[in-house]
Amino acid sequence: MVINMEKYDIIIVGGGFAGSGAALAAARGGARVLLVERSNCLGGAPSNMAINPFMRNSTRMNETGEQVELSRGILEEIIRDLESMNAMRKNVFNPEYLKIILNRKMQEAGVKLLFNSFFVSCEKEGKRVKSVNVANKSGIVKLEADYFIDATGDADVAYAAGFPTRLGRQSDNLCQPMTLCFSIAGVDPVLFEEQHYNICKIWLEEKKKGYIKNPMDGIMVFHTVFPGIVQLNATRVIKKNPVDAWELTQAEIEAREQAFELHDFLVRCVPGFENSRILSTASLIGVRESRMIDGEHILTAEELMDCTRFSDSIACGNYDIDIHNPCGSGTSHYFFPEGQYYTIPYRSLIPKDSENLLVAGRCISATHEAQASIRIMRIVCSLGEAAGTAAAIAHRDNVSVMNVDIKKLQNTLVANGAFIG
Repeated sequence: MVINMEKYDIIIVGGGFAGSGAALAAARGGARVLLVERSNCLGGAPSNMAINPFMRNSTRMNETGEQVELSRGILEEIIRDLESMNAMRKNVFNPEYLKIILNRKMQEAGVKLLFNSFFVSCEKEGKRVKSVNVANKSGIVKLEADYFIDATGDADVAYAAGFPTRLGRQSDNLCQPMTLCFSIAGVDPVLFEEQHYNICKIWLEEKKKGYIKNPMDGIMVFHTVFPGIVQLNATRVIKKNPVDAWELTQAEIEAREQAFELHDFLVRCVPGFENSRILSTASLIGVRESRMIDGEHILTAEELMDCTRFSDSIACGNYDIDIHNPCGSGTSHYFFPEGQYYTIPYRSLIPKDSENLLVAGRCISATHEAQASIRIMRIVCSLGEAAGTAAAIAHRDNVSVMNVDIKKLQNTLVANGAFIG
């Protein structure tokens, strides 16, 4: 066991959008912050899982007709930086620029980074996490802090600490399907534009003939920032547990076969793809859903659809409730009316009875259905910003995460550009 002798105010485990937002907010709030990431870069879903583009989280206000972005603050900063580097077109962006932007922001804020470090376990005393253990080239490293934020996406820290968690939907613990995203080069841009909206129709015709094993009933082919290169989010691996290493391995293998099946379909059936080749596949399979905490409040789909305004709101959303069938084909949607949005309560970031651990990202306390809306990058970045801000306030005021002054938290978020409803 290698013990890192330096103790931090706040340690964040997971460097995706949630963890990055948390680290920046906490450091800007005056805390000494360590951000631990299992890969060699920040960004999470777009950097390692090739998730692109940003999904919409905005609405047109009925009173003014104004299009209002619901995810602001740090997320808006990142988008402005991407645009200033000519690395974004509409909602599609170049993830390589995202990586360098996040690195630079962390350095400017004074966040210490630890890459290539996989969370292993933690030590807990009563209701407090005392330290986390990570595995890296130095061995098993023990890291200590006063407060912790679990931004792993899978609630790994909360689970290891013994706080209550759930897996997938309540009826059978199945999770939304995993997907391996990949890009294809050598696509004829003109023919692709002509055929873009016919691809799903052709796909379904081929499925009826029995030529395709992939359970997807429609495929998503996205533009990229590069002419002639498209991005696919169209593999579907069902009935696999994302937090079981053996099943996750099988999911990666199955998804890669599906990617090549998809490309073969496009070459055979869709004009413009005849001379194309698979350019790259994501380094990690994309996980929509896995473990979630049972927190001080469990957010429900009914609360989302009722556009509930919580008194401890720390973020807002109106991305559709987008549930990919855990058992096979089909995707269900609930679309929010224009001008409508929901809020997310701070209590959903707090594991039940936790004194110094917060959770940010898609693994907050929510039902299977509610999680299907709050899981997108824009929203989880806002959740991370809220968690980092709350942890910094808790440290400064020497209180538990449950006893953070909500008005102080909300006022700080708003002052920093966030929208909380």
